[in-house]
Amino acid sequence: MQRLFCNAMFATMGSKKSSPAEEPYVLDTGALRALAHPLRVEIYDLLSQYGPQTSSSLAEKTGESSGSTSYHLRALAKHGLIRDIPGKGTGRERWWERVHNSVTLTNPDAMRSPAGRAASQMVNLAFIDRRHHQLRELLAAALRDESGELNENLSINTATTNLTLEQLKKLQSELAAVLDSYTEKYRDQTGEGVRRISIQTSTLPLDERPQ
Repeated sequence: MQRLFCNAMFATMGSKKSSPAEEPYVLDTGALRALAHPLRVEIYDLLSQYGPQTSSSLAEKTGESSGSTSYHLRALAKHGLIRDIPGKGTGRERWWERVHNSVTLTNPDAMRSPAGRAASQMVNLAFIDRRHHQLRELLAAALRDESGELNENLSINTATTNLTLEQLKKLQSELAAVLDSYTEKYRDQTGEGVRRISIQTSTLPLDERPQ
């Protein structure tokens, strides 16, 4: 699970289960600055969505060389964002996973410095851009799919209402609880008909309506 500035929550496929009471790990300024690189954001997100990977599998998914992905994996590990999995793989082909199953990319301390604000902005916007790109690609594929199979599995729902700040926070908490329940219950599910699913929620305060 990743929490961004707008409190959008993204379900992940981490290899480590978290307890229901676990609070999201807050990335410090150093970790945010280490993550503030387009390829590192992509690598970290791929580990979130697809679970443990090697430098070779990440190279295949990103279109980069395995030497490049290996370098960035080590940089992420240096700041405690990921770790290699002991006893899995070889010295030349190590497997990597996220350290924290639930993280927040919003750090008030980081926002007090220009470097921290710049890193926070880059990381948050990069994650949002990746989600938007995934949604656009899947929607485009669904619209091209004559069988209609993709349309049956794609759901996009929007709604607009009037809420107080207290009501908005309650809604955000309830949405997060539903996501937590489903990710914890089905995180390790395998078998026929099971596929990875990205779940996205967002609550966006709108500008004042014109008079």
